[in-house]
Amino acid sequence: MSAMSTKPRWRSLGLRLSVVLLTLFLAACAGTAPPPPKLPPAYAMAPQDSGVWAQTESQVAAQHGSDASGFRLLEKNSEGLKWRLALIDQAKHSLDLQYYVWFGDASGQLLMARVIAAAERGVKVRLLFDDLSTMLRHMTAPELRDEMLAYIDSHPNIQVRTFNAWQNRDWIGRIAEGTRDFSRINRRMHNKQMVVDNRVAIIGGRNIGDEYFGLNSEFNFHDLDVMGVGPVARQASAVFDRYWNSDWVRPIPSSSAARSQGRITAAAIELPEAAAAHPAMQDLLAGRHSWTAEQQQLSASLAPGRSVVHTDSPSRAEGVRNHTPEAFRALMRSAQKEVLITNAYIIPDANFMQDLADLAARGVRVRILTNSLASHDVPAVNAHYEDWRAPILKTGAELHELRPDPTIKTDWVDTAPVRSGFAGLHTKAMVIDRARSFIGSMNLDPRSEVINSEMGVIIDSPALAATLAQRMERDMSSANSWRLAFNAAQAVVWHGEQQVLEQAPARSHWQRLQSWFFKLMPSSYY
Repeated sequence: MSAMSTKPRWRSLGLRLSVVLLTLFLAACAGTAPPPPKLPPAYAMAPQDSGVWAQTESQVAAQHGSDASGFRLLEKNSEGLKWRLALIDQAKHSLDLQYYVWFGDASGQLLMARVIAAAERGVKVRLLFDDLSTMLRHMTAPELRDEMLAYIDSHPNIQVRTFNAWQNRDWIGRIAEGTRDFSRINRRMHNKQMVVDNRVAIIGGRNIGDEYFGLNSEFNFHDLDVMGVGPVARQASAVFDRYWNSDWVRPIPSSSAARSQGRITAAAIELPEAAAAHPAMQDLLAGRHSWTAEQQQLSASLAPGRSVVHTDSPSRAEGVRNHTPEAFRALMRSAQKEVLITNAYIIPDANFMQDLADLAARGVRVRILTNSLASHDVPAVNAHYEDWRAPILKTGAELHELRPDPTIKTDWVDTAPVRSGFAGLHTKAMVIDRARSFIGSMNLDPRSEVINSEMGVIIDSPALAATLAQRMERDMSSANSWRLAFNAAQAVVWHGEQQVLEQAPARSHWQRLQSWFFKLMPSSYY
């Protein structure tokens, strides 16, 4: 299967629902899996004085103080890929990557090839993946499953670990393990970050896969990351170390390492195959770039600010709460004039609804953008969101839903020459009073609230917040989204550029049927 023919719609369902559907089948069973083997602790390399990122941080500190970082939004999907490549190619000492999913498609192969190239230069690499990504069967070859991860882990400068791994590596064994210990299996590491030389970090909503970088022909996400140079990188490194040294993290199974030995040569040849075949990749395949021009432009464009990176405990032991949602809510409640929220997946709880009502009572304007049914990649979430439209509007908040054909799709979502079938929202961000911003991995749904681990960064930077607020308002405009409101009969309607719709817009009747079906399932699973 070529990279251009992948089916991200089914990927998304698999990511979000594979564990959920297994629960419904095996919910009556329970048990406890043996604890994972204890690994020796390891920590991020201290920042060194050499390298381009050390120079960039010195410039930021000289202008704005040693406690300030310089930030840049990565909103265009093409920039999300370009700056990841730039960070990897310019890494001199260390490279830490933590991701929920790393697909084996064109972008995944290209980035992994560059990671291996960095290791060849002597860069120390740590890769931490949620083990769910090694379950997927609809990834293009070479699939980043056990043997491929073992091959990568065999490099002397690369260490690979997985979060909350299945002890059983085949499907039958995994089902049996899910039967015994579903509550553990259901806990996934949704964090997404990379840190280079302990000087620069990228934090946000993007996983590694073509639809996150505008390269998929079926559909692409409208997503957001932030790149930060300075102390924010050490904050992100502390999060990485906390997970890396957690009891929930395991090395690659020795059996997989043994099976991979005979495939190392073939795998090394296959690794860039899908990337080389992709029409949008040709200018990125020449190997390591100098990135000199981009680096010079970056230094001048960084917005100064102070940051705090929040994350959740890797463990879900009884009594342990998720801290990222608490930090998000505290920031939201601090608003004096305005709250702007863009979040892909919303199934609110009572606390969130009360916060909306309290903000409105204080005269704070709240505007929210989320997916419409027509732009949704996960019908199960939409099924449990749709009944909240009217209650959200009744709090006084303004509600917008992304169109599947927004005007931003051409330049911001798709990466030329790709022209995808539709766009979907994947961003998780908030701006408070045009002064402080939250950017991270956290959705506003039960899975992010109480099941998965998440992370996000709160940035005190009026310059960055002003830019992000402008982008959010653009996305909420009628050219990109529908505005929801009540009609005279107090029914929710969708206001577009030229017409008012009385039924939730959808791409097909099949999509409506899926939404109806998943509404029969408990919302707490999503």
